[in-house]
Amino acid sequence: MKRRTALTAGMAAAAALAGAGVAWWRQQPVTAVTDAVLDSWWSLHWESPQGQSIAMAALRGRPLLLNFWATWCPPCVEELPRLDEFFQQHRAEGWQVLGLAVDQPSAVRAFLNRRPLPFPVGLAGLGGTELSRQFGNRGGGLPFSVLFDRAGRPIERQLGQLQPEDLRRWHQRV
Repeated sequence: MKRRTALTAGMAAAAALAGAGVAWWRQQPVTAVTDAVLDSWWSLHWESPQGQSIAMAALRGRPLLLNFWATWCPPCVEELPRLDEFFQQHRAEGWQVLGLAVDQPSAVRAFLNRRPLPFPVGLAGLGGTELSRQFGNRGGGLPFSVLFDRAGRPIERQLGQLQPEDLRRWHQRV
């Protein structure tokens, strides 16, 4: 029982710190993503959980919602149905969603066997944290999302869950 109480208290403290961090981060000025980072980004390839290659160059030219997530991240898992719904509603308009899993490949495969997603998922591993930092995620927290316009430039980003109103606003921006 003591262990459960300590675990609950630890989780509550972590949630409070995460909330404070998100509030602080949202008040910070947006840092520009360098051309070198973007050039590198659009030349990357990711392995999907099924072993297929996902070429970023093939996703360029249409709106892209990039989401960094992990199976061990409760807010990430809670957000996935909203991303699923957004993708289903807007893919006929050319919208794309890419989930980059900052996680162990075996955990991602097991998760997707239980909860398949209609949009592509790339296995970013721990390197995904550094990539998210290059897009402005200073602390490397999850979930973290970036919206790219049709020209392939990031125009929005958010640390923490995307809510329906965020997704509506992002959809209207592009």
